[in-house]
Amino acid sequence: MSYQFSAADREIQLRARQFVDEELIPWEVHAEMNQGEIPDDVQARHEKLVRELGFLAINQPLELGGPGYTTRQQVLIMEQAGRVTNALSWVISTPPSWLPEVATSFQMERWVMPTIAGELTEAYAITEEHAGSDVAALTATARRDGDHYVLNGVKWHVTSANLANYLFFQGVLTEGPRAGEHAFFFVDMDTPGIRHVRTPAYTHTYAHHHWEMAFEDVRVPVANLIGAEGDGMSFAREWFRFERLMIAARCCGAAERLIDEMTAFAEQRIIGEKKLADYQAIAFMLADSLTELWGARLMTYQTADEVDNKADVKLLHAHASMAKLTASEMANRVADRAVQVFGGRGYMRENVAERFWRELRVDRIWEGASEVQRAIIADQLRKRGTGIVG
Repeated sequence: MSYQFSAADREIQLRARQFVDEELIPWEVHAEMNQGEIPDDVQARHEKLVRELGFLAINQPLELGGPGYTTRQQVLIMEQAGRVTNALSWVISTPPSWLPEVATSFQMERWVMPTIAGELTEAYAITEEHAGSDVAALTATARRDGDHYVLNGVKWHVTSANLANYLFFQGVLTEGPRAGEHAFFFVDMDTPGIRHVRTPAYTHTYAHHHWEMAFEDVRVPVANLIGAEGDGMSFAREWFRFERLMIAARCCGAAERLIDEMTAFAEQRIIGEKKLADYQAIAFMLADSLTELWGARLMTYQTADEVDNKADVKLLHAHASMAKLTASEMANRVADRAVQVFGGRGYMRENVAERFWRELRVDRIWEGASEVQRAIIADQLRKRGTGIVG
């Protein structure tokens, strides 16, 4: 299967590639050596360019102030974003695409529209110490108390918490007709009862930290409830479907960058009287990497087209899992080969292979570990047969 792209698709893809190549990649090593940070004036320029280039809220429709890109176009942008390390591409924003359909007019005005406009930033407080990929195992609670809900629990890996203005909190209802089910809430970061427990150190070097946070009798108005009581898990699943597809896209971009970099090095590196690329062992690594990238990319593009064509949600759930599983596992193999091709250079933090080797590892974990994706796929196979792949 090959893909034909429209002129608009290609223009968006090229625009994203130029932004990554000219503005973000040159700052990778600086960020790596400075705890993920780049100079404030450079960060401001990147944010300005994101607005000008149409990469702000890329998954939002025109009527809400977004660029109105198709899912395929979003994937093309995020694939290019995946070519840069140190989360520098996170300047390209993707606010929750599921939110406008369920948010109240108050919530749209207070949080959603400012987020689409780039004036506010969100973080997800979902994962817990004993509830990672299995979100259904959450122990954080939400209890109705008059005109408020009272939230309690400890959340782990709250990505971008240090930069967020508000959080999405998911907790288990303790009372009422939906007791035992999940609910989602907007929670402003300055709400009393929120406590920053610690900032763990992670394998990657990002300016976006992943806090551990405690919620101790945090009171939020009933107006902060998203959707209805019991809707929490459905929102989480929608978020996961989107994120899994975008992770697949970013992993394809990372693999492409690594293949380009290690191929160029293998052509330049001379051992004896031969180029490194002339050795069959190296040539096979390059060939395997390119072949695996092609397969993962086709799967990712196909799933994006299915989203645009409004395919059955259960099918999309399986295909998003397949795309994430395939692309994340592929990118990790490519990164490992790249380190091997670069040799000692590939073990230096200033080398792109070393950084991706560390950074890509988490893509096999967050938004559902590879084992969870396999469980989802196997479940769909048992229920629907091999028809899930056509």
